[in-house]
Amino acid sequence: MKYLVLAATATAVAASSPHHHKHAHLHDRAVYTHTDVVATATVFQANGTPISKDEACKGVAQGQYEWGFPGLAELCGAATSTSETATETPTPTPTPETTPPPSSSSSEETSSTSTSWTTSSTWEWTSTAESTSSSAAATSSSSSGSSWTSWGSGVDKEFPDGELDCDTFPSDYGPIALHYLGLGGWSGIQSPTYGVEAIIDIVTGISGSSCKEGDLCSYACPPGYQKSQWPSTQGATGQSVGGIQCSGGKLKLTNSALSKKLCIEGVGGVSATNKAGKVVAICRTDYPGTESETIPVELQSGDTQPLAVPDASSYYFWQGKSTSAQYYLNPPGYSAEEACQWGSAGTPIGNFAPTNFGVGYSAGKTWLSIFPNAPTTDVEYPGTIEIQGDNLSGSCKYSNGVFESDTGTSSTGCTVAVVSGSATFVIS
Repeated sequence: MKYLVLAATATAVAASSPHHHKHAHLHDRAVYTHTDVVATATVFQANGTPISKDEACKGVAQGQYEWGFPGLAELCGAATSTSETATETPTPTPTPETTPPPSSSSSEETSSTSTSWTTSSTWEWTSTAESTSSSAAATSSSSSGSSWTSWGSGVDKEFPDGELDCDTFPSDYGPIALHYLGLGGWSGIQSPTYGVEAIIDIVTGISGSSCKEGDLCSYACPPGYQKSQWPSTQGATGQSVGGIQCSGGKLKLTNSALSKKLCIEGVGGVSATNKAGKVVAICRTDYPGTESETIPVELQSGDTQPLAVPDASSYYFWQGKSTSAQYYLNPPGYSAEEACQWGSAGTPIGNFAPTNFGVGYSAGKTWLSIFPNAPTTDVEYPGTIEIQGDNLSGSCKYSNGVFESDTGTSSTGCTVAVVSGSATFVIS
């Protein structure tokens, strides 16, 4: 089977259009969304070899090729493979332009749940379809047969820079292997082409790709942690890249000034609790990186897990602006393996999930928000979500398509600050 990959080459910047994915850029006390978009050219590849659009579409129609991502099928119109149908490419959703909100607490809230989670374990995502460790024992299971497994230590260990081969996923140093994505455990793989001062072209790896020479290979961290590595050289027109790099056949750090550990804790004090009665998947955007919603937090019924909150003063800066993090909340009943990857229209998961969480920390304040994934989808979350905490600046709750706050109701979202203590997204 041959796979196709889409390469986006920046050629121009158009103002007043949404950025590729929703990422809040913090400035003073306001959250706002960047409004430039990159005009791109589309390149097709089969097993790394460039081919024409006609060849790609004909090959898919004849069963010779298969799309790497379902959303690519629409580029051929009616020409789709027998196993994939054309899907609508989602329109990015702007983060609500509301004043996001304070936390004087920097402590990580401990999860008191039926699923164990400690800072001294490494984690790997496995499925019944593909065993990733013969000795790993499952600690909890989702409705689709997926499970978190843990063994040994690693998340607090410094990464041995330049020692591991590029075909070795560094699970002994904190990252969670996401084998169901077909990328050798990586959450995303990017092959950059460098210009004089910036990256001018990025080819994103698809299922079947591996971390090879020159690639930036991104990874997921356990709940409450986030990746620490991305290069200082970013896309010429705002594209982001992230992860460690394969150089000279070895995996090397790209941001050792921030940390020599692959996973670092967020600010702390923010978690999510599942009272929905079924498994719930929350997916963080892999940013900086492919900007796909591939970083999983899975909650079994009754579970509580920490959510990593980036510190705007020290985390990724996009074109000189601080950034926050975005999570996609999927409807109850979908596991992280099912939901935390690129989705397709008609199924309300992944990039088509109905609801987003925004989290960020700036100037001593933790800001939390709930907002609809519009205009990508008009599907409403089939339950209730409420931000609860010890000392919040106001209220923020979603129910039946309506967002409620101290100032009234809205269809576009709500935001609160954590004044002190901790806060939880309660999902029911």
